[in-house]
Amino acid sequence: MELFLQLATIIISTKIAGDIAVRLGQPSVLGKLIIGVIIGPAMLDWVQNSDVIEAFSHIGVLFLMFFAGLETGISDLNKNRNSSFAVGIGGILLPLIGGYISGITIGMEQSHALFLGLILSATSVSISVQTFKELGHLKSRESITVLGAALVDDIIVVVTLAVMMSFLTTSDVSLGMVIGKKVIFFVIIALLGWRFVPFMMRKLSSLRVTEPIMSVSIVLCLFFAYIAEYLGVAGIIGAFAAGIAISQTEFKKKVEKKLGPLAYTIFVPVFFVSIGLSVSFKDLPKHILFIIVLSLIAVLTKLIGAGLGAKLTGFNTHSSLIIGAGMVSRGEVALIIATIGLGSGLLAQQYFTAIIIAVIISTIATPPMLKVLLANKKSSEVE
Repeated sequence: MELFLQLATIIISTKIAGDIAVRLGQPSVLGKLIIGVIIGPAMLDWVQNSDVIEAFSHIGVLFLMFFAGLETGISDLNKNRNSSFAVGIGGILLPLIGGYISGITIGMEQSHALFLGLILSATSVSISVQTFKELGHLKSRESITVLGAALVDDIIVVVTLAVMMSFLTTSDVSLGMVIGKKVIFFVIIALLGWRFVPFMMRKLSSLRVTEPIMSVSIVLCLFFAYIAEYLGVAGIIGAFAAGIAISQTEFKKKVEKKLGPLAYTIFVPVFFVSIGLSVSFKDLPKHILFIIVLSLIAVLTKLIGAGLGAKLTGFNTHSSLIIGAGMVSRGEVALIIATIGLGSGLLAQQYFTAIIIAVIISTIATPPMLKVLLANKKSSEVE
């Protein structure tokens, strides 16, 4: 019964918070992120994290990236592959260096400081995707580049994490196995997306049951996410790939129209709120300076590093800043890496809460930055 009340609270509070944010000239996603902190354990404590909330949240972010893939397409990503690669590399190197220097400055061991840099290198573009969508720029060249760069970022960060786990802990993680799994994932996804998905959509669309196309779409989204996580890639990449595959079929519009209301009414709001549920103000005064400095480093290193990658591949300064801002959000990816670090001894407990707060601040900072940068820009649709 408690769960029912919590879900009702999440849905109504995110809608109200989103409306307030829009009235104040901000993307609604900003209000939804902040309300998670307000109704969570850090303040009102109306909603607490639980296995069910986490499951809803996980499905929410999968749907978010699924719809991003649905509205993107392979040709769009291919046209911007060089820029995406440069942005991904730039968005990793500078935060890695910035995080390492920050860690060394406050007296961390070298391995812990390096791991802090890795946490700051992570990118989760789910928040950026929603912001681009709300502002009408999801199909812009900048948005497509950010999505492509996120793929590059995910692969490099996961491989780097495997290297660290191999050399800095007693873990028996095999680097060759990690890289091999990534290669297998992309081969499988390419083959499934090319032949299997169109075949399944056409074959099962004629089933004499309620909403067969929606059912098949959800199954494919979850199945692709499962394959991704099984092979050591973030589930959101699998969901994104499923969306791209379905975007190549004649069912794209129908899926968008019918599946969107379900996702954005229940699952996506839970995902936004779940980010705020991780915030704790315990021992905040003790680490306030560290949090402020780390938050600034988190935002500036991604903004400059990713933006520089965009600039070097032909974008003008304004577009480069948009791309850099789109890469700032760390979201659930950094939270997961931080938790892994805590469990493996590469992140000290005393810094864990401060780092989590800095990650969430960088996530919350993304929508208003994009709002400002996109305010006077015409959406440059990918031809």
